[in-house]
This record gives sequence, structure tokens and C-alpha cells, in this order.
Amino acid sequence: MRRTLGLLALFIVASCGPLPDPRARDADLLPPQVQSVTALGPGEISVTFDEDAGLCAEKTRITPALAVADVTGPSKNVVLRGEQQAPGRLYSLEAEARDANGNSASFVAQFYGYNDRVPRLLINEFTPRGSGNHPDLVEVKALSAGNMGGVVLFLGSPESYDARIVFPPFEVTAGSFIVVHLKPSGDAGEVDETIDKTASKGLDASDTAFDFWLRDGRGLGGNNGVLSLCDRPGGTCLDGVLYSNRTSQSDEQYGGFGSEEMRARAGELVRCQGWKPAGPRVTPEDGVSPEGSTGTRSICRSSASIDNDGPQDWHIVPTRAATFGAENSGEVYAP
Repeated sequence: MRRTLGLLALFIVASCGPLPDPRARDADLLPPQVQSVTALGPGEISVTFDEDAGLCAEKTRITPALAVADVTGPSKNVVLRGEQQAPGRLYSLEAEARDANGNSASFVAQFYGYNDRVPRLLINEFTPRGSGNHPDLVEVKALSAGNMGGVVLFLGSPESYDARIVFPPFEVTAGSFIVVHLKPSGDAGEVDETIDKTASKGLDASDTAFDFWLRDGRGLGGNNGVLSLCDRPGGTCLDGVLYSNRTSQSDEQYGGFGSEEMRARAGELVRCQGWKPAGPRVTPEDGVSPEGSTGTRSICRSSASIDNDGPQDWHIVPTRAATFGAENSGEVYAP
């Protein structure tokens, strides 16, 4: 299981100023710990600590360069205000934090530029049982115009995932499709597209969608899994899918999901309102079944892309009826 607790990249403890007497009872010898760094707005960045802390303004630097005009605190949530960020751009914050007892720490953390034009998005089609000629894919559909900068697709849930892709800034219109290739071969033709939809020449590349290739991706689990789409790392869940061929009786230990990891991911997807279970507790039966799907028989929404956050939204299309990069087929596979 891979977990992410914010965007902290590096934390280095450093001494700055006098430290408390270690012989004193209950002496605080620990520096403040960074828990997350997040853009709150176009010109605001929040740094969350495990205790009240202040930042040394003269030792605060953002790369690519952003001027910092004001720093609040000391507080558990310090806010930096300054120059406007580029939507979805990856930034690095270098700073030094100090608590009331003089313990200090220098840190480097990453965050993505605030994007106030995230489009309405849906996971629209996917293949968890791809083949050598048709590897696993996920299609995202834009229901409105906007900028994709910082939007993230998780192969799993936001807090527990096997892989993720954070999209760079690029413009989409209502009806645009983004196809994410989950098991690339490494071919030179596997080009990420932000302008020219015909630039990529890898397997199943679409000339009518923006193609992206999940580097070192190994595909989806064929029998059960979770997909999540968020407006940014650590942000709001925009959509999600739970799929499973298991039942509540498949095992006694994990509610039928086969592993604690899978059960936890399904539960998190429900909590972030990406999926709705039929009862008070999510079960494998609440997912869409992948049985019958192949590399050319995709699991897709209706042609109208209806979203009720449940298995009734999804069906498997007949052989060779997958429509990545185009409106979904309403045909249903009959075994």
C-alpha cells in the first residue's frame, strides 16, 4: 500500500538558537513537524504544523520564483501571501520553522499552484483487464471548460493508491476527453498531449483525446479496485469508481474485499462522496462487476454519462465497442 500524507518532500532537523534544558521535566526537544503544504488561493499558501510555529521570512524561498509579501503566525496553520501562482504548476517551498521553545527545523516541501478553473470531470470509461495489444486505460470526460492543472487521477483512493498522475496545466472544452494509458511500453511515440491530440503514436493512442502515459504504470487489478479523481493532491474528490467481482461472503476477515487495503480504499471513496453504497456499510456488491470485460470490451457509463455514483451507471460494451476518445456506446455485452 502506498500512502501520501500531504506533499512533504524532505525534512531536515536543524538547531537554531538556544534549546531547552534537557534536564527539565517535560522539556520540548522536538522541532515543529510539517504536515502539509497547500495552495489556498492564487496568492496564498498554507503550511500546517503539528504545533504552533513561525517561519523565518528571510529564509523562505519558493521555486520557481514567487515573491512572498506576508507571513502569518506563529500558528499551526501559517499562511504565506504573495505573488500569484500558475495553475497546476509544481512549486518547491524552502523555509525554516521555529516553535516557542526555540526548536527549529529547515524543510523543503512541494505544492501545486492553485487552480480556480478546474472543469467538471467524470471518470467515463476504463479497462481493468487489458491485453498486450490493448493495455489498461482510463478515460476522463470534461463536462465543462477549464484548466486541468493539478487535477490528479489515483489508481486507488486519495490516501491509499498504487499510482497517480497529476495533470499539467492545459485547457479543455466541454466534451473533451483525456485518455490515461496505465501500462505504457516505453516507446518513444508515447507522448503526453496538452495541445496536439494527434502527437502521440503509442498503442491505443486517440487522435480525438488528450493522451497521457502513466510512466512505469503496471495497470489495474483485474478483479477489484478503486479509481479516484480529485481537483488537486489533498483536495476534493470529483469522481470515483468502485469495481469488484467479489461478494460479502468471499472472506470473513475483510468484508469480502480480499484485503484490508482494498476495504479501506472502498471506504475512503464512500467517505469522500465518490461512491454511494446501498446500505450503511460498503460491500463488494456495491461495485460494478468487471466480469466479461476485456481490452476491447470496456466498462463505461451510458452515452449520456449519467453519474449516480453507483454500479447502475455502468455497463460493459460488446467486443470492439470500446470508445476511448469518443462518446460512449449504449450497447451492452451479452455473454
